[in-house]
Amino acid sequence: MPQRHSKNNNDLAFFTYDEKRKLGYGTQRERLGKDSIKPFDACSLCLKPFIDPLCCQKGHVFCKECILECLLSQKKDIQRKVAAHAAQEKQEKEEEDEKIMLQKARELEAFDQQNHGAVPQYNDRNYSRDKNGFHGANSVKVTSYEEEALRTMKAFWLPSATPDAPVKVDVPSTSTVCPEGKEKLKLKTLFPIIFTEDNSDGKKSSSLDRTFICPSCKVTLTNTLSLVALNTCGHVFCKKCAEKFMVVDKVCLVCNKGCKERNLVKLEKGGTGFAGHGDHLEARDFKHLGSGSGLGLVRPATKT
Repeated sequence: MPQRHSKNNNDLAFFTYDEKRKLGYGTQRERLGKDSIKPFDACSLCLKPFIDPLCCQKGHVFCKECILECLLSQKKDIQRKVAAHAAQEKQEKEEEDEKIMLQKARELEAFDQQNHGAVPQYNDRNYSRDKNGFHGANSVKVTSYEEEALRTMKAFWLPSATPDAPVKVDVPSTSTVCPEGKEKLKLKTLFPIIFTEDNSDGKKSSSLDRTFICPSCKVTLTNTLSLVALNTCGHVFCKKCAEKFMVVDKVCLVCNKGCKERNLVKLEKGGTGFAGHGDHLEARDFKHLGSGSGLGLVRPATKT
């Protein structure tokens, strides 16, 4: 069957809709698959299978080394910002004191001129001066008004009077935040979590091939299941077992440690390629035609 003539018509002075689609023009949409979604047993920072996992109260899981390094770097950054803000306040105070001293000097000079006349009087009779009251042709007496005018003059063509735009440092926050949820996070609020490995085959699996099960129903844990961890002992269960047994019995099914409903922390996960659990699974990229080639520049699409 022959193709349509409109798709093969290439003698026009502009690009047709089909030609633009072949060149990649416009907003390109692509749904993300399973490989683009973080599994439940991966660290939120290094995206690798976690080692000595720690969990926050919002359910974000991290490697112990990764989250400690992240919190330490945040504290160093906070100290740097606090020092920069203190230096800025000190500089502003010095500038304010300088303005007050300059204002007092102006008032004193105005008072002196009002009482002794605008033209300064000289006691030395041999002192030669011109009719304008200056000391000489080569030396000019600069008043405080002229100094202030020269200091505040915004003349971009003079290197010494080029205006600058000082960067204001806001008051920094002194609390560390979770790198995943952006809420306040302290080291003492993190608790270790314990996954139950599947040892039914009797083989020792590597860290990449490990499979975890629910200690209650023995179901293999995947991203399709909603997982719950106890912040008292750290054991991880599926949500069905947690709501069916632990909420009623108020005791852990593994270590028999007492717990309450508020001790259940839902673990955050990426989901599967079909369900993202609140994540956006569609990637967008906007392309427009460039001059000469049909590829052109690439810029991210605007959010709608």
